[in-house]
Amino acid sequence: MKISFPDPLIILLFFILLAGAATYLIPSGSFERVVNEETGREVVVPGSFHSIEDINPSLGDIILSIPEGVINGADIIVLILFLGGAFFIVEKTGALQAGIESLIYTFRNSQFLLFYLLGLVFAFGGASISMQEEIIPMVPIMVVLARKLNYDLRSIVALTLGSALVGAAFSPINPFVGLLAQKIAELEPFSGSVFRIGFWLIAVLGWITFHRLAGKKKGEISLEGGLKPSPISGSNALILFLAFGGIGLMAYGITVWDWGYNEMSALFFVVGIACGLIGKMGLNGTARAYVQGFREMIFAGIIVGFARSIFVILEKGAIIDPIIQGLFSPLENLPNSVAVIGMYISQALIHLPVPSTSGQAALTIPLAAPLTDLLQISRQVSVLTYQYAAALMDVITPTNGGMMAIIAAGGINYKDWMAYIWKSWVFISIFAIAICLLGILWFG
Repeated sequence: MKISFPDPLIILLFFILLAGAATYLIPSGSFERVVNEETGREVVVPGSFHSIEDINPSLGDIILSIPEGVINGADIIVLILFLGGAFFIVEKTGALQAGIESLIYTFRNSQFLLFYLLGLVFAFGGASISMQEEIIPMVPIMVVLARKLNYDLRSIVALTLGSALVGAAFSPINPFVGLLAQKIAELEPFSGSVFRIGFWLIAVLGWITFHRLAGKKKGEISLEGGLKPSPISGSNALILFLAFGGIGLMAYGITVWDWGYNEMSALFFVVGIACGLIGKMGLNGTARAYVQGFREMIFAGIIVGFARSIFVILEKGAIIDPIIQGLFSPLENLPNSVAVIGMYISQALIHLPVPSTSGQAALTIPLAAPLTDLLQISRQVSVLTYQYAAALMDVITPTNGGMMAIIAAGGINYKDWMAYIWKSWVFISIFAIAICLLGILWFG
């Protein structure tokens, strides 16, 4: 009998049960916390770790963590639904298909430019706003691109989602990752930017090049079968402008107007309705398409909720702080280079139970920064080991709901994704560790 690879929900359920079992194996403990005045976030107090009365959640608590995780992720799930509904409408109008065919025809004699343009756009999205869940509704675009370009869909996902994650990992400007960590570490915002920008560019271009070459199937793209040089109609051009202009406005709203998920959801609700009406679908047709888009995205939303449930159960058992303490405390007496590699590995492992990069910064940087002081190296290195490790783990960790939702929406199972992505992930991780070691010398 052939055994099939588990469904994404089963994988996440396994991790939820594993987290529940861990609460019985790891004694509960806690750090004291204070509010950082610059960031407004609670951060841990170094040296304040203490044991507390052991908390062992019951089986009922573990099961309850599943709906609690979905409820805690409600704002993101709603955004996924509205984004999905809007892009489903755009797809139904035919504007998306026409736009992609026009794009591919334009770059028919220079595909490499198309791939670098695609990768750099998503890398900048990751570098600026940690774009990830926002990519979920774009999966239909990836499917069409893969088919038209005769590429492995996994390589297209790597060039979009992967480029965004690599862009976020090496970014000198991301307010939710690097800049937040620098503030918590009491470093000047944007400090070390020359060093960071140089390696951001190398990492992103290297990543794009790898997947441009790795995903090509046998044969060349053909202008037969529907790919023809046809102009985009005025209504289709307006629909595409609204759809992708909405993404640009969302990025601006996040960075300048301090938008949250509610504002983004409202924006794409309006975008979806407007695109349906411009596409002559009518009010009823637009409403039906919106509902159908919700159906397409609900699975992706539930996956995000399941991923959040893992953190919920670890928090209930009060074992997140003991895990962090156990990973960082042995590094104090190691040689600098070994300690930095240990910090990187520790941050990577911590990202499994703490999938939020900003949450991980608040938990770990107050401990990592004093550790680098003890080692007599720059606090910039503590930021690098956190930022590179946490963001790159998002490419592979099954506790990252955004990544799991994207590959599930594309019909890619986790086993196939890992079989494709592991080599490039290992290479980019070794590169990141090398940069952290170089940072010891660069920052003095």
